[in-house]
Amino acid sequence: MAARNDRAPRRRVDARSSVERITAAGRTVLGRGDASLDQIAAEAGVGIATLYRHFPNREAVVRAVLEDILDTDLLPIIEDAADVPHARQALQDIATRLLDLITEERGLVTFASNFADVAVDVLQRFSASLHPLLVRAQEAGEVRDDLTAEDIPHILVMAVAGLALPGTTPSLRARFTALLFDSLNPAGATPLPPLLDGEGNLRTAVGNVTRA
Repeated sequence: MAARNDRAPRRRVDARSSVERITAAGRTVLGRGDASLDQIAAEAGVGIATLYRHFPNREAVVRAVLEDILDTDLLPIIEDAADVPHARQALQDIATRLLDLITEERGLVTFASNFADVAVDVLQRFSASLHPLLVRAQEAGEVRDDLTAEDIPHILVMAVAGLALPGTTPSLRARFTALLFDSLNPAGATPLPPLLDGEGNLRTAVGNVTRA
């Protein structure tokens, strides 16, 4: 009886190990460019059936890879930026690093048919971590006061959609990220028009573009 009771925890550990291996393999394979689920399964050392059990489609793999990028490569940078003197520059540096990381996985943007929709979910979590920096930048007069935490995912998705495409060079990304963040400058800014109820749903907007 005791042996049977031990099976469930062991299965959970095995499942976690498989998910971690598949996620790591996804980053490796997508970093090479064109990829397939079969290639990712082979890189992870699991059968394709095991991959599908944990990741039913390409979008699920992309989500896991993006979350891995966030957890391992970006959150430490955000934490280190907590006490920097210029919060807006820290926000810009973090956004630039995000674009660099996504671009390093050369097949990431093109692997999923609805990459932008997946990115919305992940970047919404990312924006919550950036919110304290946004508040500090506003208090220092470096970012317009009418920008809200809910605006951050919109800005990041625009940046990813336009600047994380395969073949985009680091200098080009840095140039247009600087232009994007200059638009947040409060000096001479036009007040932002208010959103009507339901108009701020980024998922709906991205979904409409994807369906079109």
